[in-house]
Amino acid sequence: MDPDLAVDLAREALVIATLIAAPALLAGMVVGVVIGLLQALTQIQEQTVAFVPKLLAMFLALGLALPWILSRLVEYSHHLIENIPTTL
Repeated sequence: MDPDLAVDLAREALVIATLIAAPALLAGMVVGVVIGLLQALTQIQEQTVAFVPKLLAMFLALGLALPWILSRLVEYSHHLIENIPTTL
């Protein structure tokens, strides 16, 4: 395996990992910003207030995006397994 192919495989794996993690991370970020704004407006500076809403939003985002995530993983795995003879 030449170095260019290894770099391409690593890049593709990182892109897939980023796409898979994006729904949960974006949901947590949006809820965190909203809760942070509400805390700033009400002057409630408790760190644990934002934890449960962020956790629930992330679980909800993962639950809604799970079919899409699984299809991406299956496509990526199929592509890797299909190209084993050409990469060796």
